[in-house]
Amino acid sequence: MSWSERTVVRDGVRLVCRDLGGPGQPVILLHGLAGHAGEWDALARSLSPGYRVVAVDQRGHGAAERRPRDVSRAAYVSDVVAVADQLGLRRPVLIGQSLGAHTAMLTAAAHPDYVRALVLVEAGPGTADPNTPAKIGGWLDTWPTPFASREAAVHFFGGGPLGEGWASGLEERDGRWWPRFDRDVMVGSLAENARRPFWDEWDTVTCPTLLALGQAGFVSPQEFDEMLRRRPQTTAVSFPGTGHDLHLERPDALDAVISGFLDGIG
Repeated sequence: MSWSERTVVRDGVRLVCRDLGGPGQPVILLHGLAGHAGEWDALARSLSPGYRVVAVDQRGHGAAERRPRDVSRAAYVSDVVAVADQLGLRRPVLIGQSLGAHTAMLTAAAHPDYVRALVLVEAGPGTADPNTPAKIGGWLDTWPTPFASREAAVHFFGGGPLGEGWASGLEERDGRWWPRFDRDVMVGSLAENARRPFWDEWDTVTCPTLLALGQAGFVSPQEFDEMLRRRPQTTAVSFPGTGHDLHLERPDALDAVISGFLDGIG
Protein backbone atom coordinates (compact mmCIF):
# COMPACT_ATOMS: atom_id res chain seq x y z
CA MET A 1 0.00 0.00 0.00
CA SER A 2 1.46 3.33 -1.07
CA TRP A 3 0.78 6.39 1.05
CA SER A 4 2.42 9.74 1.64
CA GLU A 5 2.99 11.36 5.01
CA ARG A 6 1.23 14.68 5.43
CA THR A 7 1.67 17.05 8.37
CA VAL A 8 -1.11 19.27 9.62
CA VAL A 9 -0.41 21.94 12.24
CA ARG A 10 -3.16 23.57 14.29
CA ASP A 11 -2.40 26.04 17.08
CA GLY A 12 1.17 24.81 17.14
CA VAL A 13 0.20 21.15 17.53
CA ARG A 14 1.51 18.76 14.86
CA LEU A 15 -0.73 16.02 13.49
CA VAL A 16 0.61 13.40 11.08
CA CYS A 17 -1.52 11.75 8.41
CA ARG A 18 -1.18 8.76 6.08
CA ASP A 19 -2.67 10.01 2.82
CA LEU A 20 -3.44 7.40 0.18
CA GLY A 21 -4.50 10.03 -2.36
CA GLY A 22 -7.16 9.44 -4.97
CA PRO A 23 -10.03 11.50 -6.38
CA GLY A 24 -12.96 9.80 -4.63
CA GLN A 25 -15.11 10.71 -1.64
CA PRO A 26 -12.79 11.70 1.24
CA VAL A 27 -12.61 9.37 4.23
CA ILE A 28 -10.84 10.27 7.47
CA LEU A 29 -9.86 7.38 9.77
CA LEU A 30 -9.52 8.08 13.50
CA HIS A 31 -7.90 5.56 15.87
CA GLY A 32 -8.81 4.99 19.50
CA LEU A 33 -7.03 5.86 22.73
CA ALA A 34 -3.38 4.74 22.76
CA GLY A 35 -3.76 3.80 19.10
CA HIS A 36 -2.17 4.96 15.86
CA ALA A 37 -2.99 5.56 12.22
CA GLY A 38 -1.39 2.31 11.07
CA GLU A 39 -4.00 0.15 12.74
CA TRP A 40 -6.36 1.16 9.92
CA ASP A 41 -4.03 -0.15 7.18
CA ALA A 42 -6.20 -3.15 6.23
CA LEU A 43 -9.37 -1.05 5.93
CA ALA A 44 -7.53 1.78 4.17
CA ARG A 45 -6.15 -0.67 1.63
CA SER A 46 -9.66 -1.97 0.88
CA LEU A 47 -11.27 1.45 0.60
CA SER A 48 -8.52 3.26 -1.30
CA PRO A 49 -9.48 2.23 -4.85
CA GLY A 50 -12.75 4.14 -4.58
CA TYR A 51 -12.08 6.75 -1.88
CA ARG A 52 -9.54 9.36 -0.82
CA VAL A 53 -8.44 7.76 2.44
CA VAL A 54 -6.52 9.67 5.13
CA ALA A 55 -5.61 8.04 8.47
CA VAL A 56 -4.59 10.41 11.26
CA ASP A 57 -2.12 10.09 14.11
CA GLN A 58 -4.08 12.28 16.52
CA ARG A 59 -2.61 14.59 19.13
CA GLY A 60 -0.65 12.74 21.77
CA HIS A 61 -0.43 9.59 19.64
CA GLY A 62 1.96 7.98 17.17
CA ALA A 63 4.05 10.44 15.19
CA ALA A 64 1.93 13.43 16.22
CA GLU A 65 2.69 15.97 18.95
CA ARG A 66 3.39 13.80 21.99
CA ARG A 67 2.58 16.22 24.80
CA PRO A 68 -0.03 18.73 23.64
CA ARG A 69 -1.23 21.06 26.38
CA ASP A 70 -4.88 20.68 25.38
CA VAL A 71 -6.38 17.17 25.27
CA SER A 72 -10.01 18.26 25.54
CA ARG A 73 -12.71 16.76 23.39
CA ALA A 74 -13.01 20.14 21.64
CA ALA A 75 -9.31 20.08 20.73
CA TYR A 76 -9.63 16.67 19.11
CA VAL A 77 -12.69 17.85 17.16
CA SER A 78 -10.93 20.99 15.95
CA ASP A 79 -8.03 18.82 14.78
CA VAL A 80 -10.38 16.81 12.53
CA VAL A 81 -11.66 20.02 10.98
CA ALA A 82 -8.09 21.23 10.47
CA VAL A 83 -7.12 17.98 8.73
CA ALA A 84 -10.10 18.26 6.40
CA ASP A 85 -9.44 21.94 5.64
CA GLN A 86 -5.69 21.74 5.16
CA LEU A 87 -5.79 18.58 3.03
CA GLY A 88 -8.78 19.70 0.97
CA LEU A 89 -11.09 16.92 2.16
CA ARG A 90 -14.54 18.36 1.44
CA ARG A 91 -17.42 16.79 3.42
CA PRO A 92 -15.48 13.72 4.50
CA VAL A 93 -16.85 10.47 5.81
CA LEU A 94 -15.54 10.06 9.36
CA ILE A 95 -14.70 6.53 10.48
CA GLY A 96 -13.46 6.08 14.02
CA GLN A 97 -12.93 3.42 16.66
CA SER A 98 -13.44 3.92 20.40
CA LEU A 99 -12.22 7.41 21.38
CA GLY A 100 -11.66 8.19 17.69
CA ALA A 101 -15.29 7.31 17.00
CA HIS A 102 -16.35 9.53 19.88
CA THR A 103 -14.35 12.36 18.30
CA ALA A 104 -16.01 11.65 14.95
CA MET A 105 -19.46 11.79 16.57
CA LEU A 106 -18.70 15.12 18.27
CA THR A 107 -17.36 16.53 15.00
CA ALA A 108 -20.55 15.57 13.15
CA ALA A 109 -22.64 17.09 15.93
CA ALA A 110 -20.70 20.36 16.04
CA HIS A 111 -20.36 20.70 12.25
CA PRO A 112 -23.48 19.13 10.70
CA ASP A 113 -22.81 20.55 7.22
CA TYR A 114 -19.20 19.42 7.30
CA VAL A 115 -19.53 15.63 7.52
CA ARG A 116 -20.99 13.42 4.78
CA ALA A 117 -21.44 10.30 6.91
CA LEU A 118 -20.32 8.73 10.15
CA VAL A 119 -19.07 5.24 11.06
CA LEU A 120 -18.74 4.57 14.77
CA VAL A 121 -16.79 1.42 15.62
CA GLU A 122 -17.28 0.42 19.25
CA ALA A 123 -18.37 3.79 20.62
CA GLY A 124 -21.40 5.73 21.70
CA PRO A 125 -22.36 8.67 23.91
CA GLY A 126 -21.04 6.80 26.92
CA THR A 127 -21.88 6.92 30.61
CA ALA A 128 -20.34 9.10 33.31
CA ASP A 129 -17.86 7.05 35.34
CA PRO A 130 -15.43 8.98 37.55
CA ASN A 131 -13.30 5.84 37.85
CA THR A 132 -12.53 5.74 34.11
CA PRO A 133 -9.20 7.63 34.26
CA ALA A 134 -7.96 5.35 37.05
CA LYS A 135 -9.06 2.27 35.12
CA ILE A 136 -7.27 3.41 31.97
CA GLY A 137 -4.16 4.36 33.92
CA GLY A 138 -4.20 0.97 35.64
CA TRP A 139 -4.53 -0.80 32.29
CA LEU A 140 -1.58 1.12 30.85
CA ASP A 141 0.43 0.29 33.96
CA THR A 142 0.07 -3.42 33.16
CA TRP A 143 2.08 -2.96 29.98
CA PRO A 144 5.55 -4.43 30.61
CA THR A 145 7.29 -1.54 28.89
CA PRO A 146 9.72 -1.49 27.37
CA PHE A 147 8.93 -4.74 25.62
CA ALA A 148 11.98 -6.94 25.18
CA SER A 149 11.05 -7.65 21.56
CA ARG A 150 8.32 -7.03 19.05
CA GLU A 151 7.30 -10.66 19.37
CA ALA A 152 6.87 -10.20 23.12
CA ALA A 153 4.60 -7.23 22.46
CA VAL A 154 2.50 -9.16 19.94
CA HIS A 155 2.07 -11.93 22.49
CA PHE A 156 1.15 -9.50 25.28
CA PHE A 157 -1.55 -7.88 23.15
CA GLY A 158 -3.22 -11.17 22.33
CA GLY A 159 -1.34 -12.50 19.31
CA GLY A 160 -2.66 -12.76 15.77
CA PRO A 161 -3.99 -9.69 13.93
CA LEU A 162 -4.99 -8.06 17.23
CA GLY A 163 -1.51 -8.35 18.73
CA GLU A 164 0.14 -7.31 15.47
CA GLY A 165 -2.07 -4.24 15.25
CA TRP A 166 -1.19 -3.03 18.72
CA ALA A 167 2.49 -3.92 18.41
CA SER A 168 2.79 -1.98 15.16
CA GLY A 169 2.17 1.19 17.15
CA LEU A 170 5.34 0.76 19.18
CA GLU A 171 8.73 2.23 18.33
CA GLU A 172 12.08 0.46 18.58
CA ARG A 173 14.88 2.12 20.54
CA ASP A 174 18.11 0.31 21.44
CA GLY A 175 16.61 -3.08 20.75
CA ARG A 176 13.56 -2.55 22.95
CA TRP A 177 10.02 -1.50 22.07
CA TRP A 178 8.25 1.49 23.56
CA PRO A 179 4.78 3.10 23.33
CA ARG A 180 4.58 6.28 21.26
CA PHE A 181 2.49 8.12 23.84
CA ASP A 182 2.67 9.21 27.48
CA ARG A 183 0.43 7.73 30.14
CA ASP A 184 -0.79 11.04 31.59
CA VAL A 185 -1.79 12.33 28.14
CA MET A 186 -3.91 9.24 27.59
CA VAL A 187 -5.59 9.53 30.98
CA GLY A 188 -6.23 13.24 30.45
CA SER A 189 -7.81 12.60 27.08
CA LEU A 190 -10.61 10.69 28.81
CA ALA A 191 -11.28 13.21 31.58
CA GLU A 192 -14.42 14.69 30.02
CA ASN A 193 -15.85 11.28 29.16
CA ALA A 194 -15.56 10.35 32.83
CA ARG A 195 -17.59 13.40 33.89
CA ARG A 196 -20.61 13.15 31.61
CA PRO A 197 -22.27 11.26 28.76
CA PHE A 198 -22.78 12.92 25.38
CA TRP A 199 -26.41 12.17 24.54
CA ASP A 200 -27.18 15.74 23.47
CA GLU A 201 -24.42 15.50 20.87
CA TRP A 202 -25.71 12.14 19.63
CA ASP A 203 -29.18 13.66 19.22
CA THR A 204 -27.67 16.50 17.18
CA VAL A 205 -26.04 14.26 14.54
CA THR A 206 -27.96 14.48 11.26
CA CYS A 207 -25.78 12.63 8.75
CA PRO A 208 -26.16 8.94 7.81
CA THR A 209 -24.58 6.84 10.57
CA LEU A 210 -23.34 3.27 10.84
CA LEU A 211 -22.81 1.79 14.30
CA ALA A 212 -20.46 -1.22 14.28
CA LEU A 213 -20.15 -3.15 17.53
CA GLY A 214 -18.19 -6.15 18.70
CA GLN A 215 -20.36 -8.82 20.27
CA ALA A 216 -18.11 -8.74 23.35
CA GLY A 217 -17.26 -5.04 23.07
CA PHE A 218 -17.56 -2.08 25.43
CA VAL A 219 -20.92 -0.60 24.39
CA SER A 220 -23.60 -2.00 26.69
CA PRO A 221 -26.92 -3.34 25.34
CA GLN A 222 -28.68 -0.54 27.22
CA GLU A 223 -26.58 2.16 25.56
CA PHE A 224 -27.03 0.51 22.17
CA ASP A 225 -30.81 0.34 22.56
CA GLU A 226 -30.99 3.97 23.66
CA MET A 227 -28.90 5.09 20.68
CA LEU A 228 -31.32 3.41 18.29
CA ARG A 229 -34.36 4.69 20.17
CA ARG A 230 -33.14 8.27 19.86
CA ARG A 231 -31.97 7.91 16.26
CA PRO A 232 -33.86 4.95 14.76
CA GLN A 233 -32.53 5.67 11.27
CA THR A 234 -29.06 4.54 12.42
CA THR A 235 -27.67 1.45 10.67
CA ALA A 236 -26.35 -0.97 13.29
CA VAL A 237 -24.32 -4.17 12.89
CA SER A 238 -22.96 -6.52 15.57
CA PHE A 239 -19.95 -8.71 14.75
CA PRO A 240 -20.01 -12.15 16.40
CA GLY A 241 -16.84 -13.33 18.10
CA THR A 242 -15.25 -9.90 18.31
CA GLY A 243 -14.40 -7.45 21.05
CA HIS A 244 -13.55 -3.79 21.32
CA ASP A 245 -10.85 -3.94 18.62
CA LEU A 246 -13.01 -5.53 15.95
CA HIS A 247 -11.29 -3.40 13.27
CA LEU A 248 -8.13 -5.41 14.00
CA GLU A 249 -9.83 -8.74 14.66
CA ARG A 250 -12.16 -8.79 11.63
CA PRO A 251 -11.02 -6.10 9.16
CA ASP A 252 -12.46 -7.92 6.13
CA ALA A 253 -15.91 -8.23 7.69
CA LEU A 254 -15.85 -4.61 8.83
CA ASP A 255 -14.75 -3.48 5.37
CA ALA A 256 -17.66 -5.32 3.74
CA VAL A 257 -20.17 -3.66 6.06
CA ILE A 258 -18.64 -0.19 5.70
CA SER A 259 -18.40 -0.50 1.90
CA GLY A 260 -22.04 -1.53 1.69
CA PHE A 261 -23.05 1.37 3.91
CA LEU A 262 -21.09 3.90 1.85
CA ASP A 263 -22.46 2.50 -1.41
CA GLY A 264 -25.96 2.93 -0.02
CA ILE A 265 -25.57 6.62 0.78
CA GLY A 266 -24.09 7.42 -2.65
